[in-house]
Amino acid sequence: MNISEFDYELPADLIAQHPLERRDASRMLVLSRKERSWIDSEFTAISEYLRANDVLVLNNTQVFPARLIGQRDPTGGRVEILLVRELEPLLWEGLARPGKRLTAGARISFGDSKLQAEVVSILDGGLRVLRFECDESFETLLDQLGETPLPPYIKRAAGSTREDRERYQTVYASTRGAIAAPTAGLHFSRRVLDQLRGQGIEIAEITLHVGYGTFEPVRAELIEKHRVAPEVFEISPGAAETINAAQSQGGRVVSVGTTTTRALESSVNAAGQVEVGKGVASVTIIPGYEFRITDALITNFHLPRSSLLLLVCAFADRELVLNGYRHAVRARYRFYSCGDCMLIQ
Repeated sequence: MNISEFDYELPADLIAQHPLERRDASRMLVLSRKERSWIDSEFTAISEYLRANDVLVLNNTQVFPARLIGQRDPTGGRVEILLVRELEPLLWEGLARPGKRLTAGARISFGDSKLQAEVVSILDGGLRVLRFECDESFETLLDQLGETPLPPYIKRAAGSTREDRERYQTVYASTRGAIAAPTAGLHFSRRVLDQLRGQGIEIAEITLHVGYGTFEPVRAELIEKHRVAPEVFEISPGAAETINAAQSQGGRVVSVGTTTTRALESSVNAAGQVEVGKGVASVTIIPGYEFRITDALITNFHLPRSSLLLLVCAFADRELVLNGYRHAVRARYRFYSCGDCMLIQ
């Protein structure tokens, strides 16, 4: 299939620039795969669509302040670095803007030279390998100097704010390491989670640190040639036991987000059970993929022609999903990371 078949028109004013005042106040489009239909709902009604014995699977990754603004030495030119992947202590892959002048050997200073970096090598796709130098804890300096790495379609004159450190983060985030939030989870408040637990719905947490590969553009015209970069995930014994028990007792596995889905689908063994431990989410999910464990999906609205939209269309059928998106546009849902959500069952 051609990537052009996964396009849709979206007015710019429907791209949410700020989160709602209350996390759980978003709208929710409920899509039925069986009935090939949808209804408009609210996220606070999520408990009406889940039932006892279902298990809700969350990605508990925590976003760290991975965006650094510095000056190129000795010219003082402004440089923006988005940390993408730690290769070893103080050695990182990062996206650089502007990148043309950051050749090997170039040096950058951050925060009055509290933190410095040298470009070690140049990689494809605008990536650089950078070696950092500092006299203090690197993590502490990141917390002091770094900014929340908001997606590029959030265009605010003032950029990211201190509020984003709390709101561009799920309430259950606990394991530091992501450069982007698992945005489907942003709708959950502690009140909603407690309500779900109270009606017998199990909750399991796994970890997949959302990286650049999740959002890398689909550059291949034929989607079969696209590959999403592998990402490491971890599933604890308790989480695996909860998920497998729910499935064996007739409950549904309800995945919160595409990253959770990719981790779950990569963790299933030949017996159809989730395995314990660290693994690599290497599967690229496109239409035609046969899901092995995911029964329902909570997800945000995704960019046209993106690998995330391909995954959603694989789960619920391209025509149904895109018709649902067109309805959401007409009904003026809020799109993307700070926007509204879908429940697909």
